[in-house]
Amino acid sequence: MLKPDVKMELVAIVGSDRYVDQPEVLTCYSYDSFAEEAMPEAVIFPLTTEEVAEVMRIASREKIPVTARGAGTSVCGGPVPVQHGIVLCFSKMNKILSINTRDRHAVVQPGVVNLDLQKALAPHGFFFPPDPGSMNFSTIGGNVSHNAGGPRCLKYGVTVDYVLGMQVVLASGKVVRFGSKNIKDVTGYNFSALYCGSEGTLGLVTEIILRVVPRPETMQTLLVTFDSLDNTARAVSDIIGSGILPAAMELMDKMTINAIEDAVGIGLPREAEGTLLIEVDGTTEACSRERQQIVAKVQEHGAVTIEEACTEEDRNRLWTARRAAYGVFAKISPNIVSEDVTVPVSRVPEMIRKIVEITDRYGLKAGVLAHAGDGNMHPLVCTDRENHEEWQRVEKAFAEIFQAAADMEGTLSGEHGIGLAKAEYLPLVMDQDTRDFMALIKHAVDPDNILNPGKFV
Repeated sequence: MLKPDVKMELVAIVGSDRYVDQPEVLTCYSYDSFAEEAMPEAVIFPLTTEEVAEVMRIASREKIPVTARGAGTSVCGGPVPVQHGIVLCFSKMNKILSINTRDRHAVVQPGVVNLDLQKALAPHGFFFPPDPGSMNFSTIGGNVSHNAGGPRCLKYGVTVDYVLGMQVVLASGKVVRFGSKNIKDVTGYNFSALYCGSEGTLGLVTEIILRVVPRPETMQTLLVTFDSLDNTARAVSDIIGSGILPAAMELMDKMTINAIEDAVGIGLPREAEGTLLIEVDGTTEACSRERQQIVAKVQEHGAVTIEEACTEEDRNRLWTARRAAYGVFAKISPNIVSEDVTVPVSRVPEMIRKIVEITDRYGLKAGVLAHAGDGNMHPLVCTDRENHEEWQRVEKAFAEIFQAAADMEGTLSGEHGIGLAKAEYLPLVMDQDTRDFMALIKHAVDPDNILNPGKFV
């Protein structure tokens, strides 16, 4: 536990109801969806930037590690307090401060849930494009911290593409602002972009200015099945290579489809070796034209069936199935390892073959899920970490998968982040000079290494 006098100072800032150090409660903040766990010494729930700044001034003085946390949906160990100390949980800083569709921006606190922002924007005819699989409960602060993407990132990009500015509390407790509410602003360094994906290692984001965009006139959704996973992957690279840009193009293999169908039973095609969930959006005329082009392309690659969602209910059914995948896999075994590697789209077929070959060779129960249109793949492995021999096979398999992605000019993460899960593999995609520069930036703003220490930098 923290020293009694330090605890008294912190309680004086937030009150006894928002300072927690009972072991049974601390346990809830010791893990995310990754395998590692570590207990904090205290969890603090701030309500304002001023409270965060006061906490950080004490933490800086006492050299106490501080780890930021939102909803804890990370899968890379990002919010795990590996050096204990304080967890600053932003779940109570959950206000949408303003929505300005005239200037196309929203200002939010970090604890706002992604879906709640979408619901608030919908009556105005706008939306926030990043839509991670955890959007029903993940927070905007977490989305910024890990630079989250989602199915729509194929067309619309990831979180960094929508962050106009932010307010940040530095390790010292100093409060700084970056960016502005202007859509077009190239004044000075783009510090907001630096903080997207920094996983709480450079500062604590307490307010975010987000660009929001008008909802498209219409959306058309297709579920395409194939009798070969290789043909599925080839269709992806051919569609993207031909210049067609769907809003989303999600690949699921046979195991993934059957796991979802076992759990929710909504009539997915169990016999398909591979499926593509494809969505186009825009004007009705443009959507119809793109849909016809896509249908022609998938037929060239041996599509067995093409189902079109004719109603909003049909569309929601298909997307509910896709978004259920992670939770469904989590029911199959005590542990689920969901990784993400990204390769050039032209190499998607090759990378999928490699993932299947590696997981088969190590005798693992695995599925393949992918934001295939931008080359971002999520191998899902069902395992039991208590089975040490099996866990060693899992670790060896993912080491080979990471190496394969690097060999194909890919990268270690398209949206999940690095955290604890892949820190040791950074040399595969980042040379020493680059890693040294990253460490230099970290030392400049956090010389005592108290912000989320023990992670990728």
